Amino acid sequence: MQAIEDGKRASAAGTKETSEFRDYRAEARPSVKELYRLNHENQTLSFVLEKERRYLSLHRQRAGMWEVLERLDRLVDDSDPDTEQSQIAHALQSAEAARRDGQPPWFVLTALIHDAGKVLCLWGEPQWAVVGDTFPLGCAFSDRIVFPELFANNPDLQNPRSQTPCGMYEEGCGLAEVHMSWGHDEYLYHVVKDYLPMEAQYMIRYHSFYAAHREGAYGHLMNEQDRRMMEWVRRFNPYDLYSKADAPPDVARLRPYYQDLLATYFPDELRW
Repeated sequence: MQAIEDGKRASAAGTKETSEFRDYRAEARPSVKELYRLNHENQTLSFVLEKERRYLSLHRQRAGMWEVLERLDRLVDDSDPDTEQSQIAHALQSAEAARRDGQPPWFVLTALIHDAGKVLCLWGEPQWAVVGDTFPLGCAFSDRIVFPELFANNPDLQNPRSQTPCGMYEEGCGLAEVHMSWGHDEYLYHVVKDYLPMEAQYMIRYHSFYAAHREGAYGHLMNEQDRRMMEWVRRFNPYDLYSKADAPPDVARLRPYYQDLLATYFPDELRW
């Protein structure tokens, strides 16, 4: 992981220090804070339960993973202050960084597909309900979540039961029992969980849970497996964050390799 851990990444314009990534104070695009305002006001437990009922039956369509990645070529993540590249560009940059560092094939695959759940945006879901940092619902909002002040108008604040550290959960219950804010992480986890090792499942399901894997919050809800697997989320995180470059990857050149890799793990069509 030398290229990532050196604290810089190559780009067409030179290098960028790791401290310059996820700098929300800079607000690279005005859309970033507005997205989090909508996210923090509208992500409630009832909202999440409705989205789980709507999407987790995976009845919407059948499609191959590469087909979905290609569709994401028209999507730019409004929550990301570090790039205006399309999602397929980010997917390939992440995967290529992992491949250069000699990560195992399942890890490279995970880097490639980790954001494929953002296809929800192409089905009419607003970006505030798909992208951005994730957090538990049904318990108190941590002040370690990005822009915590924007929770001020969230209706769940009016429910005292949901505003204690454990809320509706038991201490040490495990993250699998916790309803996370709705987004691409949880959705994609359900699409691919039967095909990938547990480490990859955690990397997909919790890579946006920065309050936990970066800031150390919500440890009281985790069980021993969560704590072990969160190390893999941290190991993956640099490939998500620090691989973002200004020059887009050569999709046509890389396509054959990654189509073969996808075929090793997934059927021709997945349920979405």
